[in-house]
Amino acid sequence: MDDPKFFNADSVTADDVAAAAGVSRWTVARAFKKDASISKKSRHKVLAIAEQLGYAPDLLASSLASDRSNLVALMIDDFTNPHKLVILERLSRILREGGWGTLLVNMLDDSDAPSALLSASQRRVDATVVIGTRFNDSVIDTALGAQRVKKLIIFARTSQHPNTITISCDDEAAIREIADYLLGKTYRHPLFVAGPDTQSASLNRKATFQAYWQEQTGITPKAIHVDQYDSAMAVEAVVKTLGGMARADMPDVLVCENDILAIGVIDALRYRLGLKVPEDIAVTGFDDIPLTASPAYDMTTYRQPITLMAQSLIKVLEGDSTDGFILPGTFIARGSA
Repeated sequence: MDDPKFFNADSVTADDVAAAAGVSRWTVARAFKKDASISKKSRHKVLAIAEQLGYAPDLLASSLASDRSNLVALMIDDFTNPHKLVILERLSRILREGGWGTLLVNMLDDSDAPSALLSASQRRVDATVVIGTRFNDSVIDTALGAQRVKKLIIFARTSQHPNTITISCDDEAAIREIADYLLGKTYRHPLFVAGPDTQSASLNRKATFQAYWQEQTGITPKAIHVDQYDSAMAVEAVVKTLGGMARADMPDVLVCENDILAIGVIDALRYRLGLKVPEDIAVTGFDDIPLTASPAYDMTTYRQPITLMAQSLIKVLEGDSTDGFILPGTFIARGSA
């Protein structure tokens, strides 16, 4: 057997690995397939020799020979929201552990959704995971009708489109838990701070909060919208809404659709309006991004079950579920409310 240290890693083939390991070329191929029939001893031996030789199979060639690439496109349009980075880290790590590669597609603006989906499909991905807001039914219909994507999965939002799969936190249960906490703390005049409305992939937080609060108190809370999930834009929206308002007419709590809005809200209350949080106005967020636990914000929020959602994505990719998952998260009580 040739000494592995004398192989040129740039030209090593499966045949070289097979010869060095004393197995067939097909055994080498099976060793690199997660579900292939091969003994643990043989797999370990082949992979050890392959590592010595610096060999790795050509995934593109393998995908061309089958209908599966083991590649997932992660499509995102909102890098200003720190929670998206948390999602990307968790998803890419758990997907890699499960034997799936990832392709990151940055959707540039509202009009870029069709071309972004096309970009993903041209790379023969097995599924496209949407982690963004700029999608509506017409874009989804076009993509599915042209068979540009095999599976279209809406992640961390919900979609009513029948040909998509939703993997999301249970927003409705989460919002009811936040509302119950606020009612227990005797807050009675909330204002909901929402992000942009979308036609298909959406959050149910504003509508759920308004309906549940009305059910519990007989009063439907007002809401304001911020055009993007952006803390600076949230600052301006709050200053515009509350700036000319008499103190007695102000809400006693601002319920925010996510943490990045809540951070802007807290900054606006403290540094533009001269108010104290929570003494004058309380604030809640949603997502539990790392910054919310800092003493600067000490934010009451709701933690999405990102790890469990990522593990559920693996089940969808492996064909173990076609129904999607709506999963419970965890309420986090801190000092902002």
